Amino acid sequence: MLFNQTFKEEKIKFDNSEINFLHGGKGEALLLIHGFPQTHTMWHKVAKELAKKYYIVCPDLRGYGDSFKPIGLKDHSNYSKKVMAKDMINVMDYLGLKKFYVAGHDRGARVAHRICLDYEEKILKACFMDIAPTYHMFENTNQAFATGYYHWFFLIQPDYLPEKMIGDDPAYYLKEKLKRWSDKDIAFEEKFDDKAINEYIRCYDEASIHGSCEDYRAAASIDMIDDEKTRNRKLNTPLLVLWGEKGFVNKTYDVIKIWQDYANNVQGKTLPCGHFLPEEKPNEVIDELKIFFN
Repeated sequence: MLFNQTFKEEKIKFDNSEINFLHGGKGEALLLIHGFPQTHTMWHKVAKELAKKYYIVCPDLRGYGDSFKPIGLKDHSNYSKKVMAKDMINVMDYLGLKKFYVAGHDRGARVAHRICLDYEEKILKACFMDIAPTYHMFENTNQAFATGYYHWFFLIQPDYLPEKMIGDDPAYYLKEKLKRWSDKDIAFEEKFDDKAINEYIRCYDEASIHGSCEDYRAAASIDMIDDEKTRNRKLNTPLLVLWGEKGFVNKTYDVIKIWQDYANNVQGKTLPCGHFLPEEKPNEVIDELKIFFN
């Protein structure tokens, strides 16, 4: 078992959506939000230990895992980060958790960013892992970004082009992403558990491929509109940013400086890994979250 008996899995329906999530532990609530191309399973190396100190909630974002995977609307609004953020708030409200910590990785960190903007009163502290703000990245696009993050421009293509191409061999595409973005000096099987990989592949079906593409299409369209509206409003939530020393973000951005333009109270550091911090360096992630959220 990737998650022990501390955790209970549920699926709840609300607002014309259905979100799958695990929850368990004791203490103040901590929401953990996964990224692409993964599911809540990506937290399996850190959740058990964190559950000794926090009440952990690990959902699958809409379009991912075993959550609702709707067909994208023409304007991609049903995959906007505002909608995804509301999904997460609905889960926490369902559990009676009115104030909580949040940590997000990759796409989950972008959802967490929107949660902090739209529901600031609910968030005690936040941690964003291995991202620069979406708005900043698109507004400062250059050849290095387009090359390193080619998938941002591939997945947003219309008419099911990426869905068709990825759908030809989803397992290859998913594992290629994990290999490409993680520390290439470490053997694949040392970084990623076979059971976790099998779970990612199981969930990466036709509907999820489409859902993840819609997530990125929303980021390049409606999310930019929403981000423009709140661009001049800095987060007051205490923020920890963590990123991989060997990843694209560290090589490309002055991470702390950029986030200081989006938030008033920022601290952070690199971890000695690639993009997938909770799986490549779980002990370090556990330590940093405990220190910051304490």
